[in-house]
Amino acid sequence: MANKTKPYSEVEAKLGKASSAWEKLTGYIRFNYEMDEDWWAGNPNHKHHSNLRFRRGGKTLVTLCIRQGYFITAIVLGQEERDKFEEQRKEFGDVICKEYDNAEVLHDGKWLGFEIYDESLIDDIFRLLQIKRKPNRKIMPKSFDNCGRLDIGLPHTEITKIIMN
Repeated sequence: MANKTKPYSEVEAKLGKASSAWEKLTGYIRFNYEMDEDWWAGNPNHKHHSNLRFRRGGKTLVTLCIRQGYFITAIVLGQEERDKFEEQRKEFGDVICKEYDNAEVLHDGKWLGFEIYDESLIDDIFRLLQIKRKPNRKIMPKSFDNCGRLDIGLPHTEITKIIMN
């Protein structure tokens, strides 16, 4: 069931050291994509508790699943996206390529899941997102104070620093 977004302080406390990677990834998506954000918070004892899904036009860009001390980034690549990945394969690190090679092709594509404990995979995740969907935020607002649909508890200046570093 879709729920109201958790306060960022709760997300940060659960993620621990992975919170900087979370901030960088969510900031990147909010800065470059115009997406709907679905927050799912079900049974706290269930493995799929606390998920944030970015989607637009009925297609999901990425799902972020919060766990204790890390989060999972789930991306599904369809046939066209797999072809693009194969063309750019040399640009990706070993972890991404190994997950891609080991993923089974299902009716809707290859489901890739990455456990994110730190920022080491973030640049590769950015490239995967660009393969999945080109950035679509064309018109930037005059003020970034209200940019994005969810409050991650950081002012725009801090988000910009995280994205640009």
